[in-house]
Amino acid sequence: MQPPHRIRRRRYDEKTAAMLHQQSLIGRILAGRGITEAAEVELGLEALLQPYDLADFEPAVEHLCRAVQQHQRILIVGDYDADGATSTALACHLLRRIGASVDYLVPNRFEYGYGLSPAIVQVALERQPDLILTVDNGIASHRGIEQARAAGVTVVVTDHHLPPEQVPEADAIVNPNRIDCSFASKNICGVGVIFYVMVGLCRALQRCGYLSADRSPRMADYLDLVALGTVADVVPLDRNNRIFIEQGLRRIRAGVTRPGILALFNVASRNHRNATTTDMGFVVAPRLNAAGRLDDMRIGVECLLAEDMATALALAKQLDEFNRKRRQIESGMRVDGERQLEQIVAAHSGALPAALTVFDAQWHEGVIGILAGRLKEQYHRPVFAFARAGEGELKGSGRSIAGIHIRDVLMAMVAEQPDLLKKFGGHAMAAGVSLQEKNLSRFTRAFNQCVQTLLQGKTPQREWLTDGALQASEMTLNNAITMKYLQPWGQSFPAPLFDDVFEITDVQPVGNAHSRLRLCQPGSRRSLPAVAFNRRINAEIAPQWRVVYRLDVNTYRETESLQLVVEHLTPTGE
Repeated sequence: MQPPHRIRRRRYDEKTAAMLHQQSLIGRILAGRGITEAAEVELGLEALLQPYDLADFEPAVEHLCRAVQQHQRILIVGDYDADGATSTALACHLLRRIGASVDYLVPNRFEYGYGLSPAIVQVALERQPDLILTVDNGIASHRGIEQARAAGVTVVVTDHHLPPEQVPEADAIVNPNRIDCSFASKNICGVGVIFYVMVGLCRALQRCGYLSADRSPRMADYLDLVALGTVADVVPLDRNNRIFIEQGLRRIRAGVTRPGILALFNVASRNHRNATTTDMGFVVAPRLNAAGRLDDMRIGVECLLAEDMATALALAKQLDEFNRKRRQIESGMRVDGERQLEQIVAAHSGALPAALTVFDAQWHEGVIGILAGRLKEQYHRPVFAFARAGEGELKGSGRSIAGIHIRDVLMAMVAEQPDLLKKFGGHAMAAGVSLQEKNLSRFTRAFNQCVQTLLQGKTPQREWLTDGALQASEMTLNNAITMKYLQPWGQSFPAPLFDDVFEITDVQPVGNAHSRLRLCQPGSRRSLPAVAFNRRINAEIAPQWRVVYRLDVNTYRETESLQLVVEHLTPTGE
């Protein structure tokens, strides 16, 4: 079932585009993403925001500085995703390097769930820490923080998730999304926050004479981890985040990165010297995340902490195997999910409801978030996928579409039915919930009704926002290479996308689901190679097609050539 769609072209100011770049194509791409000054395109480290406007920044640094100087035991408590793993590795590596007594703990998602829960605090206390430092979690961990402080442990929280109305009583909470925080970028993720805190710690230790300048770590050495975590967490790429990513990617391309990241590129058969945000988001991050989804994220953290290539490769191979298993599990779950949705469509007289809920007793709790994302992309509806978590409880992972803030939807549902959910959290595009299995049908009805109200009876329409058409002279390998490295592309700063009318002169199936094409603009004799992933195409349906595509660099036997990657196509008559 093809969801309703439309193709819309970005608006941009021609004078701004001309000012931004002498090449009109690049100028219009940058202007179309809200860039208004040439300085915004520059991504040097000197333009990185300073951390001093972060609320509780100084108290957090003071607590850590005292703990290091007094050789107190520091325990880092991280999250089980790629942002949490990079955050944990960054803090752990740096603190060890300056001689601190430090260990880390990443909760197993299946035993302890998310954050600094009372259960994980109990495990933490067995290690007798003097200070607990959370990374990428803690902002909603009221009971766990209360329990740790009652045991005499200092708690410093570093997080970026949206805070509840009442924040916990920690000794310090550094989170740019606190209401009272004036830090200019609200979009940094967990690894960005801990990077800034570690910058402050090193400066403080230098000021008090504990660290000499030559013993102090170079913070730029940690930008590879910041780049990976930032891309993996799919946060909006404002200028500050693009600086983090660009500087980290430059180091990775130059090979000036930790063995663990090189090993993850190696097991994926990717060349780190050509690294882009696409590689980080779709190749490296999934392998890191697979450990937390199927087993124990400690393997991922240890891979990032590895000091030599042999150790890193052994761990990266384990992560790669986890990822293979994850894909197999996901594939089976997706077939089951699509079968359920076919039944839902049949029950709704051939139409999809406004919001979708799927559940199977055999589904893997660690993979339901990916499943929800896949179904959301395929059907263009907000989706919640559920799995059993034991003791009559279900855990659900939700993914949403533009215009439907899924956390706000959950808050509205709870306002109407306070007993519906045991707990929930998230942000605009993703969320998680826990509920009793007996309440699943209630959840399904409430979720659908709430989304239906927000849509005001309209059918969700997928929008392809493009940078317009290309002239034949602009469809070049050089432009494809330029587009690839022009800026770090990602959430809220998407890679260039174009649309044109083509004739399909040839189509060949590739593998189980892909198509290789030859595209020709009407009236032109030039035929361009193209590939359409996860799509079988019948070229005989129409003589001409409107195609949404990216310029791409195809590398075969060390030879580069231009190809178009088809993101969407439809007969021109539609």
